[in-house]
Amino acid sequence: MVKGHSAGKGLSDEKVIVVDFGGQYNQLVARRVRECNVYCEIYSYRTDIEQIKAMAPKGIILTGGPNSCYEKNAPTCTKELFELGIPVLGLCYGAQLMMHILGGKVEKALVKEYGKTEVAVDNESLLFKNVPQKTTCWMSHNDYISQIAPGFQISAHTADCPVAAAECSDKKLYAMQFHPEVLHTVEGTKMIHNFVRGVCGCAGSWRMDSFVEESVRYIREKVGDGKVLLALSGGVDSSVAAGLLSRAIGKQLTCVFVDHGLLRKNEGDEVEAVFGSNGDFNLNFIRVNAQERYYDKLAGVTDPESKRKIIGEEFIRVFEEEAKKIGAVDFLAQGTIYPDVVESGLGGESAVIKSHHNVGGLPDYVDFKEIIEPLRDLFKDEVRKAGLELGIPEKLVFRQPFPGPGLGIRIIGEVTAEKVRIVQDADAIYREEVAKARLDRSIGQYFAALTNMRSVGVMGDERTYDYAVALRAVNTVDFMTAESAEVPWEVLQTVMSRIINEVRGVNRVLYDLTSKPPGTIEFE
Repeated sequence: MVKGHSAGKGLSDEKVIVVDFGGQYNQLVARRVRECNVYCEIYSYRTDIEQIKAMAPKGIILTGGPNSCYEKNAPTCTKELFELGIPVLGLCYGAQLMMHILGGKVEKALVKEYGKTEVAVDNESLLFKNVPQKTTCWMSHNDYISQIAPGFQISAHTADCPVAAAECSDKKLYAMQFHPEVLHTVEGTKMIHNFVRGVCGCAGSWRMDSFVEESVRYIREKVGDGKVLLALSGGVDSSVAAGLLSRAIGKQLTCVFVDHGLLRKNEGDEVEAVFGSNGDFNLNFIRVNAQERYYDKLAGVTDPESKRKIIGEEFIRVFEEEAKKIGAVDFLAQGTIYPDVVESGLGGESAVIKSHHNVGGLPDYVDFKEIIEPLRDLFKDEVRKAGLELGIPEKLVFRQPFPGPGLGIRIIGEVTAEKVRIVQDADAIYREEVAKARLDRSIGQYFAALTNMRSVGVMGDERTYDYAVALRAVNTVDFMTAESAEVPWEVLQTVMSRIINEVRGVNRVLYDLTSKPPGTIEFE
């Protein structure tokens, strides 16, 4: 199997590693470290100690996890990890495991703590530098540290938890029972900064300008005079990958943009304006207008999974046809980003959440030697920063997340050209009004979907029987969980009025209040 290559390796001499024990916040921990301008990667707790030594990290962070560290077969690590002379920070399960291995005691808690909890700081710990003596933190645990390990001292407590934090500062070992990585921990970012920049002594040289520079150098060296083929969807990831490759190798890059007719309003033209012959990027751009082909394939299909499969398979067929015209290429480029790698089970320990088409199994329909993945080391917010650094227009860089099957899963039931027109027009109005209200950067994701429900209405003294459009807006940190966003009433009223007056075929507008879970962010 040909392995995907990232372009950022070797960029930073200083690295902090996150050792994952199956915690739901593993990516969040790594992101918080990177926000301190320190490069960070996630590894499973099964990673061999020799491999960790070879990486020579400046610091190690142990994540939370769902197990009890004192149980048989619970995820663990070697005692040697704490004897390398490398600073270690244990979070929640990681904190308990540290105490358990080093001679402390962990037991089932009489009082479980979950949610926002007031933590009292007990001493002048480096970890709590510039943190108020009483601060709100996010707790989530069934066990507690009943006895600290020899050589440690307690540095924070709560009303029900005698050891909210403990440390052995001589050996640079730190334990926190709470989660500093989540936003609910008010001073959490400061605590992580204190660890990676203060305790670990990292200088903070992980920056997007140097990432872009280093990546361009790496790609040029890797590709030489070879040819690269990239499937450009117009989404943030593939667009930034195209920009990066274009800067590195120019016309040696060919981008194939398949317009399946399920994009947002005017999106195909916007992508072509940026990357086509009149844009600022030096590359070969091929646009395939395959709208009718997709609509024919989707006719009469109502099952969501069947729609996804048809759209995905048809994309492969179209891309294959174009690739055959181009002939053999040396590299197939992909917009894989770090969460794709982690969620596909290739990075940390957490369960495989979904299988991404661009991680793992390789397509057999293109004749190429190797895969190159220039964004493989980046989180989404870092991808956006890289995009701005490359001169990609803000409108594209901050584009709303958009599913691979596009509007095919924002139209409940059968997909038709008429329904696509309705949802495109309604969605464009919604996005326009949200941007006008300056809410476009503060809401995690928002869009309009077309329900399959038709109902009676009255317009101009006449009875109508038309579709209902549903508006969705959610706030989320990691897209694994989400809460419905509180969009101001006057904005919703304006959107409703405009959609009903301007979009033919709609006589009702609904607002979806469902959180995730139990719902999903998308409708299908």
